[in-house]
Amino acid sequence: MAQTFSLQPLLDLMQSRTDEATRTLGKLIAAEQSQRSRLQMLEQYREEYAQRLREAVAQGITRLVMLNYQDFLARIDEAIEQQRLAVKDSERNTKAGQEHWQSQNKQLKAIDTLSQRHDARERYRENKIEQKLQDEFSTRKYGTKDPADPDA
Repeated sequence: MAQTFSLQPLLDLMQSRTDEATRTLGKLIAAEQSQRSRLQMLEQYREEYAQRLREAVAQGITRLVMLNYQDFLARIDEAIEQQRLAVKDSERNTKAGQEHWQSQNKQLKAIDTLSQRHDARERYRENKIEQKLQDEFSTRKYGTKDPADPDA
């Protein structure tokens, strides 16, 4: 009868933790991509607005309109800077998530290796028992003579 792997509960726990770390990492990567996308959108919007300013200046604008453009561009620049900070935070979170996932995965692989070794030992032990039983069966069925015993 095969012995169960005594660390199976730990293996199951590590599998669950690794799965959770994988899901978390996926969410962190998605959040980082979203933050980058927002930054790109703000930068693109800023460039379009700056282009409008250049076109308006070329056509001639009043000082008040110029100040409004500049004020709005300053607000966009501030939003871009805040978004860059959000991207950096998200990058740090993703990196921490990757490190956590790698740690969980490493622990899972270590326990899984022990499980595989246990399974291999059990198969070896079962094969030895089966071979012994077959040898005994063959001995009984065909009977063996001991070559050292001339009376047999």
